[in-house]
Amino acid sequence: MRKRSKRFRALESIVERGKEYSIQDAFRLIKETAKTKFVETVDVAVNLGVDPKHADQAIRGTVMMPHGVGKTVRVLVITKSKAKEAQDAGADMVGFDDYLQKIKDGWTDVDVIVATPESMVELGKLGKVLGPKGLMPNPKSGTVTTDVAKAISEVKAGRVEFRVDKQGTVHVGIGKSSFEQSQLVDNFRSFMSIIVRMKPASAKGIYLKSVYVSTSMGPGIKVNTSEAGSLSAH
Repeated sequence: MRKRSKRFRALESIVERGKEYSIQDAFRLIKETAKTKFVETVDVAVNLGVDPKHADQAIRGTVMMPHGVGKTVRVLVITKSKAKEAQDAGADMVGFDDYLQKIKDGWTDVDVIVATPESMVELGKLGKVLGPKGLMPNPKSGTVTTDVAKAISEVKAGRVEFRVDKQGTVHVGIGKSSFEQSQLVDNFRSFMSIIVRMKPASAKGIYLKSVYVSTSMGPGIKVNTSEAGSLSAH
């Protein structure tokens, strides 16, 4: 087991182990425990009572963070037909054959890939490279579309994609430690309302098993699941 630093142990002493905090108190503690010299990402980890092996329980979707996520999102558009539209809308990179070859060679230095439907025939063959990185465009997340301008705009404004992992946990960054407490709370509520709304009819037992928030370098803070579970999509 790796040794905890003196700084981390000091932060852990602020957070009561095992206690479920209200949403407001959890994010007050987030602000108190963000003590590094750099701006940390604020993460949410939600463990769900779902079995991702069943298609109807493989939770996946997007959420618009009202205050963005505090980072510049690099967008690549793979298209034959909408190159000029993508460039005009602010895509960082636009292309087809050239980028398909780069990806085939292992290049993935981008945050989001948007593709037009006709591009997916070729792009779909690169699942082994893009899949593990979470970069494969998908119609459900709005990244396979003919309206590339809208997709680029939303992604850059704070639209975040999420999906459940094999352990039934959804991880997502909801902002930066430099955000105001109220901004982090707003982003958290937006995300959790979507998660609550997406509860599969076939999921048995407790749906929200646990909800934790943390900064990149800080301890996990447990959020009251009853309060988090009472949020519903606006």
